[in-house]
Amino acid sequence: MKKTVIIGGSPNPNRYAFMAAERLEGYGHEFVPVGIKKGEVLGEKILDIKEKPPINDVDTVTMYIGPQYQPEWYDYILSLKPNRIIFNPGTENCEFKLLAEKKGIEVVEGCTLVMLGVGNF
Repeated sequence: MKKTVIIGGSPNPNRYAFMAAERLEGYGHEFVPVGIKKGEVLGEKILDIKEKPPINDVDTVTMYIGPQYQPEWYDYILSLKPNRIIFNPGTENCEFKLLAEKKGIEVVEGCTLVMLGVGNF
């Protein structure tokens, strides 16, 4: 299944990033939560984005941080060499989209939760 890095991972079950982790796990996808929050998501430790943790074999990065916070992490996220980046509602970013596309990364402006639900993840 597709290893998915959740940028903006949160231990708060009311956050969409947490809900995405639940849904990814439910569909059998490996997920790696990365963010500034400390804690766990469904038993997976949230990796500190400030440490730019190396993660191998990334298929998808799903964004749960607003565009105003993304520039600091462009290089890190691109270094993960994902096959695609999903910009969830409210995270859309034309500048980052163009940078990703120049690297040959597929960019999707959509909702991870909906994509999983309708079977086009």
